[in-house]
Amino acid sequence: MRARETHTRLDAACDALLEYTRRRAVARIAELGDIRGQAVDALEGDGVSDADVAVAVDVSVRDGRLRLDFSGTSPAVRGNVNCPRSVTRAAAVFVLRTLLDDDVPTNDGIADAVELVIPPGCAIDARWPSAVAAGNVEMSQRITDTIFLALGNAGVPVPAQGQGTMNNITFGGAGWTFYETLGGGQGAGPRGDGPSAVHVGMSNTRNTPIESLEHAYPIRIDEYAIRRGSGGTGLHRGGDGIVRRYRVLERCTVTLVTERRRRAPQGTAGGAAGETGMNLLNGRPIPAKCRLELQAGDVVTIMTPGGGGWGAPAK
Repeated sequence: MRARETHTRLDAACDALLEYTRRRAVARIAELGDIRGQAVDALEGDGVSDADVAVAVDVSVRDGRLRLDFSGTSPAVRGNVNCPRSVTRAAAVFVLRTLLDDDVPTNDGIADAVELVIPPGCAIDARWPSAVAAGNVEMSQRITDTIFLALGNAGVPVPAQGQGTMNNITFGGAGWTFYETLGGGQGAGPRGDGPSAVHVGMSNTRNTPIESLEHAYPIRIDEYAIRRGSGGTGLHRGGDGIVRRYRVLERCTVTLVTERRRRAPQGTAGGAAGETGMNLLNGRPIPAKCRLELQAGDVVTIMTPGGGGWGAPAK
């Protein structure tokens, strides 16, 4: 009997916490007023085709909830950049969470304050048999970017777009594989400059120490530095990206899944765009998404994007 009572109390406490979070989220949405903003952004191909994969969103407030209408988003594509609805939902919750005070718990109460309108089977509502391997690391970034851009267009004081990619890189040789993601520039915001050389939007990975990497794998890091000047200008500057230069010591392959190589992270409120990223093999440009054979001594350079600036520069 006591166990049942304990569970009942815990359930009531959880329900109360969820309801508290929902009320805080709804109250913040009410402060936004009768907003309306639209934005369209895109992934730069799906790895099979170079055609843009559009993400469109119309942001408004309706019945006390933040309404995100993704009509106009591309249908699912052949490549693996599609994402299931759960990833789209998580990206929307992330954006709303950034508008809330720090003491608001992160839980499903935030999701209750969001209404999603998503065309069935589109690139952000992937259904079997759509490929989704890169949806979480790349499409999630673009969804977040597009929502922020729409909110900014509606006059909400949100940060400019950040690097918008995880810069996924994988090396593989005989008996070994190494994978990491790379940071870049965060968008500037109304309160200050964007930080440099950080992951933006999502990541559960930390920086890979050079010493650890070189000890474990036949790879040497010839350069690892902040990409100075790659952040967009403005009243507040966007954060800078990074430069990471890998020299392989034996024959292997490299696989890249990267973004923002031709579509720059946009500034907000009059701020300038950040620099696009760039991938190089022995000094020559290579595609944003590719798999290449490498020989001993080849050098792969990843230059990650900078974040957009915020506000028109002071005169």
